[in-house]
Amino acid sequence: MNSMIEKLYKIAKKDSRFIIGLMSGTSLDGLDIALCRISNSGKSTQISVDNFITMDYQDEFRKYVRGVFAKRTIDQQLLCGLHAYVGNVHAALINQALEKWGIPHSEIDCIASHGQTVYHAPQSLTDDQLMPNSTLQIGDGDHIAVKTGIITLSDFRQKHIAAGGEGAPLAAYGDYLLFSDRKENRFLLNIGGIANYTFIPSQESDLKAFATDIGPGNTIMNQFAKEKFDIEMDKDANIATQGTINEGLLNELLKEPFLQDEFPKTTGPELFNLDYLKKCQIASNNLYMIPEDIMATLNQFTATCIIDAIHKLSKTLSNVHIYISGGGLHNPLLVAKIKAGLPHHKVSSFGILGIDPDAKEAVLFALLANETLVGDRDNVSQIKDSPAVCMGKISLPQ
Repeated sequence: MNSMIEKLYKIAKKDSRFIIGLMSGTSLDGLDIALCRISNSGKSTQISVDNFITMDYQDEFRKYVRGVFAKRTIDQQLLCGLHAYVGNVHAALINQALEKWGIPHSEIDCIASHGQTVYHAPQSLTDDQLMPNSTLQIGDGDHIAVKTGIITLSDFRQKHIAAGGEGAPLAAYGDYLLFSDRKENRFLLNIGGIANYTFIPSQESDLKAFATDIGPGNTIMNQFAKEKFDIEMDKDANIATQGTINEGLLNELLKEPFLQDEFPKTTGPELFNLDYLKKCQIASNNLYMIPEDIMATLNQFTATCIIDAIHKLSKTLSNVHIYISGGGLHNPLLVAKIKAGLPHHKVSSFGILGIDPDAKEAVLFALLANETLVGDRDNVSQIKDSPAVCMGKISLPQ
């Protein structure tokens, strides 16, 4: 027997596993690395986060990824090289984190890598019935495994698509197993580049859990901040708070048909981007606006999409609690608007559930890897409109 296969078997038989979860979002601020101790599986899963860090990316990394991100026409040689390059960068950052924490590589059972999304193309977005649902995350798992010496699970979204899903969002799988409550109807709202939530009905409800994308999160705001101010984001909403919302532009932004589609659904920066903003500015006769007013309007656009998406489902529910994670949690203007728009519901940081909200997505992929190693597809069979699958390709370091 291959010694690595034997090692994998022994890992699956352990009482608990040390799994590193990775997440690299569309904001490209850095690689989230969560060192998780996980025991059991399914609804019996117990998880603790022993260490968490976000390792910053270099500007060169961001430049390369932006060269292919969400673009239909790209340099294929660059994309091919980036698949290995991103894997090597992620491996180096993992090695640095373990050294910083003083933890030997031999103590880590496996790595769970989300990769770097560069294109998301479900049929609902492309309207191309000849090509199946598809998505592409780069950062090859074999490169990570070889460079760290640690068994690596990666490319989780492909199994979801192969089994009939759209590849996103995957949050429902972890959220459903870890965070259901007997009394509360919960919305676990993640505001990343795209905003999404997992709805987890109370255990006394007949409703089913599901995850759905909502629409734009930080993606257009971040793109606009980079283009106009050469900064990665509107930190603390400093720009948006100086501007005035343009109602004409806001109303045009809200006309996108995706926003009225039924849940669950998925989208990406392939739809919500600066081209979309410019199109709406032209249609609303607002092409020439000061940047502060545009940022204020984009902030309100994201808030309105989130408020409408939660209200659409929650208006018939009682005891509703919304828990926020993702980069948008650090945008005080955006969070204030969400709270004001949902005055009858509790709105809190996801952190009160016991996991750092910035670590949540990295932890999710550690949990998905654990399910692949020791779980069962039946553990997630009660999630609405999502295939019951265990996900992730396994890469051996030798």
